[in-house]
Amino acid sequence: MTSKGTSIFGQMVAYIDRAQFQQVVRRHNGDKGAKGFLCWEQLVAMLFCHLGKAQSLREICNGLATCLGKLTHLRVEKAPHRSTLSYANEHRSWEIYKDIFHLLFSHCAATCAQKEKKPFRFKNKLFSMDATVIDLCLSLFPWAEFRQTKGAVKLHVLLDHDGYLPTFAHITEGLMHELRAAKEHILPNFAFPKGSIIVFDRGYVDFKLFAAWCLQGITFVTRMKSNAAYRVVEEADLPRGKGYILSDQRIRFTTYYSEKDCPRDLRRIAIWDSVNQKVIVLLTNNFTFAASTIGAIYRDRWQIEIFFKTLKQQLKIKTFVGTSPNALKVQIWTALITLLLLKYMKALSSFNWSFSNLVALLRFNLFTYRDLETWLSNPYECPPIVPDDGQLTLPGFGLGQQ
Repeated sequence: MTSKGTSIFGQMVAYIDRAQFQQVVRRHNGDKGAKGFLCWEQLVAMLFCHLGKAQSLREICNGLATCLGKLTHLRVEKAPHRSTLSYANEHRSWEIYKDIFHLLFSHCAATCAQKEKKPFRFKNKLFSMDATVIDLCLSLFPWAEFRQTKGAVKLHVLLDHDGYLPTFAHITEGLMHELRAAKEHILPNFAFPKGSIIVFDRGYVDFKLFAAWCLQGITFVTRMKSNAAYRVVEEADLPRGKGYILSDQRIRFTTYYSEKDCPRDLRRIAIWDSVNQKVIVLLTNNFTFAASTIGAIYRDRWQIEIFFKTLKQQLKIKTFVGTSPNALKVQIWTALITLLLLKYMKALSSFNWSFSNLVALLRFNLFTYRDLETWLSNPYECPPIVPDDGQLTLPGFGLGQQ
């Protein structure tokens, strides 16, 4: 990708295939009735919002207006008016950007997976499932009631540990339970490859779900509830040199509903957590992996917590430039698109970027004219300044004059 006449921001946006983008827009009739402000221009404006950390619609529009002349390579003729961008965010379907996210994911996933070092030797696909609450001001978002004086929505994510990218996401009201969201939205719309491993916390414990995954050949790893009633079927020998493995048992649940819904033996592993100074009890249907491997799988679930932290701290997802449900979802999905682009750029680079440092330096260089992939690998190397032989010099300041 050449930097000639194209800013770093323009080269970054070019990773989104314009032809595929237009196909999605046509499918949703996104540009129907548009008067000079198309879905593509809306996407560029929202990407600028996240990368430039704009605090309001006014800052987005004014920031783009100061860059006129540098927007033509983005196929943006002029900066939008504040009311125009507000209307687009409120009325254009957020599903356009959801579909763009999934298209971009299919393009970026393989490259990002190659860059990340796999922490495990097994070839099974590993996923983690969790949700995070995004707090809202109830007076500004009265439709998002969560507590008596507080509003919120929940972002439910299925994270692929090959590259640590969100392979599926769904936004619900804050009151929706994680297990219900998983049953109604994630699991019916995502087909896990056979042999996959799913790791999650105790909020997703459901015995019917466990039985279904056992039949499908899918492994799950989760925390066991402290009040679970069970009997020990068999006690396994503990591995040598793994003193933190306290017990490894084959168990069967004994309450009426748990035995009815999941009439299978499961595996209970107790592990000493030296960091938090407590015992962690894990539950799985896998009897093949070593107990230490099961513990490492659950430990890697922390990557989804890091994902949520990164999303909230580095992109604009804690405060919003619109108050309608559609505008909020547009902002969240464009934040996820921005994150995919940043992860992809990080994977292309040979420089040892931290994600926060990449976001910060990119913000300072959005409209500089540098080759993007060269800048990613050598961000602190300035290009040589070539003097213009035809440049006029002031008297007394010519080169070589005394």
